[in-house]
Amino acid sequence: MGDVVNGRKLFMKLCVTCHTTEKGGKHKIGPNLHDIMGKTSGTIPGYSSSKAMKESAIVWNEKNLSGYIDYPKKFIPGTSMVFKGVKKSEDRRDIIAFLATLK
Repeated sequence: MGDVVNGRKLFMKLCVTCHTTEKGGKHKIGPNLHDIMGKTSGTIPGYSSSKAMKESAIVWNEKNLSGYIDYPKKFIPGTSMVFKGVKKSEDRRDIIAFLATLK
Protein backbone atom coordinates (compact mmCIF):
# COMPACT_ATOMS: atom_id res chain seq x y z
CA MET A 1 0.00 0.00 0.00
CA GLY A 2 1.23 3.47 -0.83
CA ASP A 3 1.60 6.63 1.21
CA VAL A 4 -1.84 8.30 1.24
CA VAL A 5 -0.52 11.66 2.46
CA ASN A 6 2.10 11.82 -0.28
CA GLY A 7 -0.48 10.58 -2.79
CA ARG A 8 -2.80 13.47 -1.91
CA LYS A 9 0.10 15.93 -2.31
CA LEU A 10 0.98 14.44 -5.69
CA PHE A 11 -2.67 14.48 -6.77
CA MET A 12 -2.93 18.16 -5.81
CA LYS A 13 0.24 18.89 -7.77
CA LEU A 14 -0.36 16.77 -10.87
CA CYS A 15 -4.06 15.96 -11.21
CA VAL A 16 -6.28 18.59 -9.60
CA THR A 17 -6.14 20.87 -12.64
CA CYS A 18 -8.31 18.37 -14.53
CA HIS A 19 -9.98 16.22 -11.82
CA THR A 20 -12.03 16.68 -8.66
CA THR A 21 -12.41 14.10 -5.90
CA GLU A 22 -15.27 15.28 -3.68
CA LYS A 23 -18.36 13.09 -3.40
CA GLY A 24 -20.88 14.58 -5.85
CA GLY A 25 -18.24 17.01 -7.11
CA LYS A 26 -18.37 18.49 -10.57
CA HIS A 27 -16.41 17.19 -13.50
CA LYS A 28 -13.64 19.31 -14.98
CA ILE A 29 -11.75 18.50 -18.18
CA GLY A 30 -11.52 15.01 -16.70
CA PRO A 31 -14.10 13.21 -14.59
CA ASN A 32 -14.59 13.43 -10.85
CA LEU A 33 -12.58 10.53 -9.40
CA HIS A 34 -14.46 10.02 -6.15
CA ASP A 35 -14.97 6.27 -5.54
CA ILE A 36 -13.18 5.38 -8.81
CA MET A 37 -11.79 2.06 -7.52
CA GLY A 38 -13.79 -0.86 -8.89
CA LYS A 39 -15.61 1.25 -11.48
CA THR A 40 -15.55 0.44 -15.20
CA SER A 41 -13.87 2.96 -17.50
CA GLY A 42 -16.16 5.22 -19.46
CA THR A 43 -19.15 4.79 -17.14
CA ILE A 44 -18.98 7.83 -14.84
CA PRO A 45 -22.46 9.43 -14.75
CA GLY A 46 -22.60 12.93 -16.20
CA TYR A 47 -19.19 12.74 -17.85
CA SER A 48 -18.72 12.31 -21.58
CA SER A 49 -15.88 9.80 -21.84
CA SER A 50 -13.98 9.19 -25.05
CA LYS A 51 -15.00 6.32 -27.29
CA ALA A 52 -11.69 4.59 -26.49
CA MET A 53 -12.33 4.86 -22.75
CA LYS A 54 -15.84 3.45 -23.09
CA GLU A 55 -14.80 0.61 -25.38
CA SER A 56 -11.83 -0.43 -23.23
CA ALA A 57 -14.24 -1.35 -20.38
CA ILE A 58 -11.34 -1.58 -17.93
CA VAL A 59 -12.15 -2.03 -14.25
CA TRP A 60 -10.14 0.47 -12.25
CA ASN A 61 -7.99 -1.39 -9.75
CA GLU A 62 -4.42 -0.79 -8.56
CA LYS A 63 -2.81 -2.55 -11.52
CA ASN A 64 -4.94 -0.88 -14.20
CA LEU A 65 -4.71 2.58 -12.64
CA SER A 66 -0.94 2.23 -12.38
CA GLY A 67 -0.68 1.29 -16.05
CA TYR A 68 -2.96 4.14 -17.06
CA ILE A 69 -1.30 6.78 -14.89
CA ASP A 70 2.13 5.63 -16.15
CA TYR A 71 1.34 6.41 -19.79
CA PRO A 72 -2.37 7.01 -20.54
CA LYS A 73 -2.18 7.04 -24.35
CA LYS A 74 -0.25 3.76 -24.42
CA PHE A 75 -2.53 2.03 -21.91
CA ILE A 76 -5.74 3.13 -23.68
CA PRO A 77 -4.92 4.21 -27.24
CA GLY A 78 -7.31 6.95 -28.31
CA THR A 79 -7.95 8.28 -24.80
CA SER A 80 -8.56 12.00 -24.67
CA MET A 81 -6.30 12.39 -21.62
CA VAL A 82 -3.34 14.52 -22.67
CA PHE A 83 -1.32 14.03 -19.48
CA LYS A 84 2.07 12.45 -20.21
CA GLY A 85 2.04 10.22 -17.15
CA VAL A 86 3.73 9.62 -13.81
CA LYS A 87 6.91 7.67 -14.40
CA LYS A 88 7.93 6.79 -10.82
CA SER A 89 6.14 3.64 -9.68
CA GLU A 90 6.27 4.84 -6.05
CA ASP A 91 4.45 8.05 -7.00
CA ARG A 92 1.79 6.10 -8.91
CA ARG A 93 1.36 3.77 -5.93
CA ASP A 94 0.90 6.75 -3.60
CA ILE A 95 -1.65 8.48 -5.87
CA ILE A 96 -3.61 5.23 -6.14
CA ALA A 97 -3.50 4.81 -2.33
CA PHE A 98 -5.01 8.30 -2.04
CA LEU A 99 -7.71 7.54 -4.64
CA ALA A 100 -8.55 4.31 -2.80
CA THR A 101 -9.51 6.35 0.29
CA LEU A 102 -12.19 8.28 -1.61
CA LYS A 103 -15.35 6.34 -0.77
